[in-house]
Amino acid sequence: MEILDSYVTSTPSAQNALDLFKGEWASKLPDLYKLEAGHISVFNDVRIHWVAERLGITNKTVLELGPLEAGHTYMLEKAGAASIVAVEANARAYLKCLIIKEIMGLQRAQFLFGNFVEYLRTSERFDLCIASGVLYHMTNPVELLSLISQVSDRVFIWTHYYDRDLVEANPHKINRQFPGSIDTEYNGFKHKLYRREYLEALDDAGFCGGSRPFSYWMSREDILACLKNLGYSEIDINLEQPEHPNGPSFALIAIRH
Repeated sequence: MEILDSYVTSTPSAQNALDLFKGEWASKLPDLYKLEAGHISVFNDVRIHWVAERLGITNKTVLELGPLEAGHTYMLEKAGAASIVAVEANARAYLKCLIIKEIMGLQRAQFLFGNFVEYLRTSERFDLCIASGVLYHMTNPVELLSLISQVSDRVFIWTHYYDRDLVEANPHKINRQFPGSIDTEYNGFKHKLYRREYLEALDDAGFCGGSRPFSYWMSREDILACLKNLGYSEIDINLEQPEHPNGPSFALIAIRH
């Protein structure tokens, strides 16, 4: 690219900023902004509405893992969160978050660029942890759940999970992405992990997975058993999608008293 191609000659606009990542946005911005980005309604997500109704967001300190394009961050601030710390490891996603912060004037959100697993090792405590769309991108998902349990007694998780029958029946043939499984243990919790290869997804400029060419998925049963093992005695489950095109998924709120 010629260096002069980095300049714009049009009047300054929010659309110019969004177009720095033209074709890479996943999220559809709220209609009132009349801006073109992606097509998924992350800025009006039923998952965050459920958290707000079930737990309340007003005056809460919130830790958000993997904000991606700040859609949930926007919703959390709009719902009255006292503060949001959002940690993103993907450089392009981090810059998108900063663009959204500027366009939408987010005042109580701080975006940190780095690995949230490392952040959790020394983090302060939060009223609530939001872990939407991140667990199935981990190579050690039980470690992530364990670290989350050290910083918050309330956690929201949305994740895909492994179910052999559902995966093998998937019309999108995602079963080819799972070459095998391993039996393992973390802090005394025994569980099975299912290796999931990203394959051609790694060639997509908008890739938003983990930092390795593969991740490990857990079964639904093991996810719930792990949370109970960590002391979360109250678990609400919602938004089950066993036939989700990218693999079976569900949402949960876990509370430790």
